[in-house]
Amino acid sequence: MISVIVVFPKLEEAKSIKNLLVRNGIDVIAACSTGAQVINLIDDLDYGIVVSGYKTVDMMYSELLEYLPDTFDMLLVVSKRYETECNDENLVCLSMPIKAAELIHTVNQMYDKLYYQMKKKKSKPAVRTETEKQLIINAKQILMDRRGITEDEAHKYLQKKSMDNGTNLVETAQMVLEMFQI
Repeated sequence: MISVIVVFPKLEEAKSIKNLLVRNGIDVIAACSTGAQVINLIDDLDYGIVVSGYKTVDMMYSELLEYLPDTFDMLLVVSKRYETECNDENLVCLSMPIKAAELIHTVNQMYDKLYYQMKKKKSKPAVRTETEKQLIINAKQILMDRRGITEDEAHKYLQKKSMDNGTNLVETAQMVLEMFQI
């Protein structure tokens, strides 16, 4: 899930922007006035957008940006004189005064980008360690020796048992090895 957090030095401003976003269908989990509050919140989140002013009560936007993981982007709302500082790939700038439609559109674009990244990451197959690869090879070899089947058939057997048991292939290979006590 992608979470949106709003942080401005004046809590009233943060709440105002939060309310604007919520009224337009964007789920905002918090309105904050300090960067520390944001950092505490993001510890429990996977993906997100931080809508921020140039400074918070306790830090500049650049400090907060350093604490954000790669799965978070920041929308920086700044006066025109600070607009030239927007040069980080995880940073999008809007200059004040901002229009509600422009803010909503920008947050939605950032949301779509993160959603695409999230889906892309989930679709990648798991990377196995050498130990895990060896477990699967050993389990296939045992099945081939004991049951007189080909490697392809042994692999299909492991896959089917994995799906039937609701376990991953490595766990299934471990079960096969334990079953034959190797």
